[in-house]
Amino acid sequence: MDTSLLIALATFAFISTVTPGPNNMMLLASGAQYGYRRSLPHMLGIVIGVAGLMVSTLLGIGALFNLFPVLYSVLKVLGVAYLLWLAFKIATGPVNEIEIKSTKRQRPLKWWEGALFQLINPKAWMMALASVGTFSSPGEHYTESGIAIVTAFAVIGFPSISIWAAVGAKIRVWLSSPIRRRQFNLTMGAATAATLFLIV
Repeated sequence: MDTSLLIALATFAFISTVTPGPNNMMLLASGAQYGYRRSLPHMLGIVIGVAGLMVSTLLGIGALFNLFPVLYSVLKVLGVAYLLWLAFKIATGPVNEIEIKSTKRQRPLKWWEGALFQLINPKAWMMALASVGTFSSPGEHYTESGIAIVTAFAVIGFPSISIWAAVGAKIRVWLSSPIRRRQFNLTMGAATAATLFLIV
């Protein structure tokens, strides 16, 4: 893979991972609720999940979407349903100390939950299909180019998504009152739902 193609791949990986989407909205909310450090497993899970999609696409599973386009429609329906449920849960999250302490979910997503979410994340599938379709080299350099794609998304993707969790963690102080927490929850719920416009 020549230098110009590597630069293009790096640029695509950065833009794809740093722009708003389901993962980044979830990390923003996680950073605000649990802090940056406790959100690290979630971030690691996203990187692992996206890498898994890239590898499966490189191995040919992505070709199923071309053979059976209805599979992508099913994926979209599942992704939309989950995101709407997630948006509702975020918007109606606890806001006062008693509710926060009594809620059943007092933890951010675990790494495997973040990884599995990528299976129904249409944006992640679009990144995998677009990157493999655009940047993989046919023939003897296919494996080499595939490794470059997976590596680029892991190396560039992690700090890119980390920005969202870090911003969330920084605004924790501002979320010191129930009213502000309610406003934040409603805003994050709406923003999570709004990512549907990017993937539908």
